[in-house]
Amino acid sequence: MSPKAARLLDKAGHAVRSARLLVDGGEPAFAVGRAYYAMLYSAEAMLAELGLEFRKHSAVHSAFGERYVNTGAVDAQYHRWLLAAFYKRIAGDYSADVDVEPAEVEELIRQAEAFREMAARILKRESTQ
Repeated sequence: MSPKAARLLDKAGHAVRSARLLVDGGEPAFAVGRAYYAMLYSAEAMLAELGLEFRKHSAVHSAFGERYVNTGAVDAQYHRWLLAAFYKRIAGDYSADVDVEPAEVEELIRQAEAFREMAARILKRESTQ
């Protein structure tokens, strides 16, 4: 695994742990953003391993779909999770009237953890080939 991919995967782990701390501290709307970023960093790690780097979230979303989902390397559910989390993060960050249920955030954190684990498995496999 490249050093950049490893750093991004580590950052994803920190984001998951931060999301958990926020939801446990009664801040579910802010936990949504950390869960999303855990998925984003995981996708960026996978793309970095291919030598790809992007400045916009939409470019990461698109490239992840093209390089991993459309090729069948990754189940499409991960792409759906990434996009759904992105829109929830936008609502949480920019709307004053967001009401997020803790159970919804728990599910999002679970997805972020699963996304990071999937990325780690793929990156490990790619680095041993």
